[in-house]
Amino acid sequence: MQSDWVKQLAGVTLAPYISKARALIGVPRRSGGNMFRHQIMTLAVLLDYLVIDSVLLKASIIHDIAEDAHGMPGLSRDEIKNIDAEGEQVYDLVMEVTRRVDEHGRKEPKSRYLKRVMESGSSRAKILKLADRISNLVSWDDRAFIARTVAETREYILPYAHAINADMDRELRDLVASRERDLQSDSRS
Repeated sequence: MQSDWVKQLAGVTLAPYISKARALIGVPRRSGGNMFRHQIMTLAVLLDYLVIDSVLLKASIIHDIAEDAHGMPGLSRDEIKNIDAEGEQVYDLVMEVTRRVDEHGRKEPKSRYLKRVMESGSSRAKILKLADRISNLVSWDDRAFIARTVAETREYILPYAHAINADMDRELRDLVASRERDLQSDSRS
């Protein structure tokens, strides 16, 4: 199994997508670091779970580009779609996991967005959202963000996570429980 995974992964070309994701180096996160590292961490979560789907791996590297690097040079729809033979599928997956914006420039409410992805998203979108959420729960130190992310995860993601990927569900449940304990002990201090 492991050697098959390595052989399959060897055929996945990620460098052009990593190059595009570098646009997120200048986009800070409240916990420190930048959005580029979050993209790479989301990729690492998928690799940790032996995900080999090349479209999913490529999309994980640029999954926040539409929201956090909108309008930056080199990141247009056509430029992403023309990276390689899978570029169009990668772009479509990135858009599927991106919060929609209405004609007035208002973002889709987070609750509606999460329900949309969890209930009607493709299997790839659901897996990507689980990996993204694991990355978010692991890498944040901002108390308000953690509390909000834990609540969103409990309400909108955990009800679906087991059917999507039992191992990722287990990690998410452990992370939620751990973060809730941390929040409770912080409030007692």
